[in-house]
Amino acid sequence: MSILEIIGGILILISCILCIILCLMQDQKQQNMSSALTGASNDSFYKHNEGRTKEAILNKVTRTLAIIFFVATLAVNIVPIFVK
Repeated sequence: MSILEIIGGILILISCILCIILCLMQDQKQQNMSSALTGASNDSFYKHNEGRTKEAILNKVTRTLAIIFFVATLAVNIVPIFVK
């Protein structure tokens, strides 16, 4: 194994574990039947500042870690083909 494969494997492992932890920390979005039937929306203060809430930050970090995981997985599998 080369150094790049070891670093890539460590990066994949760390991003995978962090992504799992962050997914478990997020709240589940539940929609009750009354809002589904009436089409009512919860237009509140939190809806307008949705980008600054804890859930929004967790979503952004989770998305970033998922992209890092995907790119690292591709790199670990593609780089050895061209290095030989």
